[in-house]
Amino acid sequence: MSLHQPLAAPCRYSRREAISVPIGGVSLGHAHPIRLQSMASVSTMDTEASVSQAERIIAAGADYIRFTAQGKREAINLGEIRSRLRAAGYTTPLIADIHFNPSAADEALERIEKVRINPGNYVDTKVSGGRAWTRELYEQMHQRVEERFGPFIERAKELGRTIRIGVNHGSLSERMVMQYGDTPEGMVQSCLEYLDVCQAHDFHNIVISMKASNTTVMTTAVRLLAKRLAEGGYPAYPLHLGVTEAGEGEDGRIKSAVGIGSLLADGLGDTIRVSLSEDPELEIPVGRALVDYITSRPLLPEETKPLQPSWQEYDALRLGSRARSHKTGRLVGGDNLPIVLAPYTLLEALGSMETKPDYFLSEEGSLTTASGARMVDLVARVLTYTEIDEKLVEELRAASGQIVVLQTLTANPIAEWRLGATLLSRAGLTNPIVFAHSYETDDVELFRLQASADAGTLLLDGWGSGLMLTAPRLRAEEVIKTQLGILQATRLRMSKTEFISCPSCGRTLYNLQETIARIKASTSHLKGLKIGIMGCIVNGPGEMADADYGYVGAAPGKIDLYKGQTCVRKGIDQAEALEQLVDLIKSEGDWQDPE
Repeated sequence: MSLHQPLAAPCRYSRREAISVPIGGVSLGHAHPIRLQSMASVSTMDTEASVSQAERIIAAGADYIRFTAQGKREAINLGEIRSRLRAAGYTTPLIADIHFNPSAADEALERIEKVRINPGNYVDTKVSGGRAWTRELYEQMHQRVEERFGPFIERAKELGRTIRIGVNHGSLSERMVMQYGDTPEGMVQSCLEYLDVCQAHDFHNIVISMKASNTTVMTTAVRLLAKRLAEGGYPAYPLHLGVTEAGEGEDGRIKSAVGIGSLLADGLGDTIRVSLSEDPELEIPVGRALVDYITSRPLLPEETKPLQPSWQEYDALRLGSRARSHKTGRLVGGDNLPIVLAPYTLLEALGSMETKPDYFLSEEGSLTTASGARMVDLVARVLTYTEIDEKLVEELRAASGQIVVLQTLTANPIAEWRLGATLLSRAGLTNPIVFAHSYETDDVELFRLQASADAGTLLLDGWGSGLMLTAPRLRAEEVIKTQLGILQATRLRMSKTEFISCPSCGRTLYNLQETIARIKASTSHLKGLKIGIMGCIVNGPGEMADADYGYVGAAPGKIDLYKGQTCVRKGIDQAEALEQLVDLIKSEGDWQDPE
């Protein structure tokens, strides 16, 4: 099992062979580059603002632009927006985003290149108090899908349009939740129901998305869908990737890179949107940097190919517990929270750091705390995948108390970490693994994207008891904060308040960016609390499904406040809403004063 091999290797990014789908003059699929898109945040009825914002998004490098069309008026005005853009020389295809209103979808279909429909609310509607679901009622609703969606598909065929079947975890229909649960399985089944109507009508200009604000749910649903499409003999339709309600700033970028990057790393994804609660043109450079990083990395040497894990080998472990590692001492591995390690050489910078690593690692392999105390029961063995052979396995088996720090040799840490962790697992070893890699960039934003895509992939795989990422050209505190952010984005360790905020669109009922800043200023000290900040009620309550509290636009100037999934304060004037949110958190016993 010796793996001492030369490390030079050509770059050959391998991507799922999706069929080619036309969207205006910019086709999508395996034969084309990974496409970038964003969504306008202004009102679709404001033609001037829509055209101006579209021009900025195009200038940033977008391949497609999406607009909300909540009603027929907005859908009709998309034709005017498109005409104005074409008259100005722009040919970028436009996409209509539809919720609850099939008539708006019909109007949009006549005017622009692509229409996104949501299976959760295209035909299905929710009834206050829920329904008593019977097989007969379920079949009636299923028949309504065929009756309403079938003619829509036929018209799309006539016009040469493309349809995105866009499933959102936060807006699954009541009947799908009743039958499959609020789960990735429910998301996939929701998609397949509409996809089967397309198959019956021999319509294949289709793009599919599985989106959630939870990166674990989102990535699991996409992987499950890809598997079901292959098993069911469906064409390999292009996949649109995105993490909904990712937020803004560093948190939004880390969360998006974890979810999107881990799928791109396995060749899944033909178009992406990095959803940030910021101006939409700012999403495009982030998406470009992420795609470029994933697709330009080298492969491991050809000689390692027989040893590399297959999709099935690591996918089978993804949804299991993290108990593949045993506890080392009392603090690392097993069911302990993942740790953040730093080289002992960074100890001298500790005085200027507010955010600190859990332990420092000496060259001899001992771990110490920030105070300098040596943890006598924590010892690490630093190695690379090339060193894993029978002799090393026996040494680790005899020293089961050792932590393995899996260091890298190339610019493809995902492949190296996966191979090293798999080789140890095949040998029956369950030592806790800490993933280590050094980044050369001096751009902190680029570092966040790269580290999140790399480490997020392994953590979502189910591997890893910790991280030790370094970037010598960046401030040590930023590097530590990023690692804690990655652990939070993968829902493994909460170290700060989590803000689940939508990216804004023409449905948003207040100034989202200003509101996020105000809420963060008042609540960012509430470690471990999850607060949803949603511009409207279309997906808001659903996409913040696991939030502890929610701040949701209900009408112009009015806010609804949620405790979990329950609306507890309705129609609050926006001027009073933040004060009321703080009061609600206090009344529920979740408030703590800032230090």
